Amino acid sequence: MSFIPAGSFTMGDSLDGESDAIPTSVYVSAFYMDVNLASYSQWQSVYGWATSQGYGFDHAGYGNAANHPVQTVDWYDTVKWCNARSQETGLTPVYYTDAGLTQVYKTDHTNVVYANWAASGYRLPTEAEWEKAARGGLAGQRFSWGNTISESQANYYGNTATNYDLGPNGYNAAFTNGAPPHTSPVGYFAPNGYGLYDMAGNVSEWCWDWYGTPYCQPTTTNPTGPASGSYRVLRGGFWFTFAGSARCADRYYNYPSVASFVFGFRCVRGL
Repeated sequence: MSFIPAGSFTMGDSLDGESDAIPTSVYVSAFYMDVNLASYSQWQSVYGWATSQGYGFDHAGYGNAANHPVQTVDWYDTVKWCNARSQETGLTPVYYTDAGLTQVYKTDHTNVVYANWAASGYRLPTEAEWEKAARGGLAGQRFSWGNTISESQANYYGNTATNYDLGPNGYNAAFTNGAPPHTSPVGYFAPNGYGLYDMAGNVSEWCWDWYGTPYCQPTTTNPTGPASGSYRVLRGGFWFTFAGSARCADRYYNYPSVASFVFGFRCVRGL
């Protein structure tokens, strides 16, 4: 995992007219984030342990290869997997099915999941944590490395009609030697300033937050998003969307019960 320092940053941007990403100063405490997306081999290892310990998942997950990101997992799968990873490694789980934080979330899916933010275990990043980490210490840029993008920097669908996309057009040719999904190995491209890989493209990453506007409700200090909602947030873009979706500020969302071959995740831990 990589250490992401505490501090304030500007969440969102005004570069491309995103109506749901109005620039807002947000403070985020320090945390650790996995340098890579959860790979298929990593997913399988924890999944195998979890299913022998009473965990039940909606989906078994899929990956093009052991070192490609796991995908076809829904939000519920990912939070249960975080709990299992925590318990397997002797850490306190973060997610529970009761407000008293006594019943570890292991089975089924429910819109009411309680988080123990003080727990030592693995969890999904909040939307604010994800964007702070994605920016890699830079400010005011579209991407972790600057304002333009090319297929030598990320796995996305090129479209050079966009003034900041240097292309080439179409799927990233390095990963189209088989049937979709055209994911890339985790860690294939250069990392950002915090040492994190694939914060743009490859697969979108589930976050903790319900989707809402403004996105920093109810606070701009360690925001955790709305108290309830219909959709959970995903960030980072994916292998068959245009470069705009790979921007640090771009927001995507879907029902938490949807598992797609463009949805993956990575874990964080608090200090």
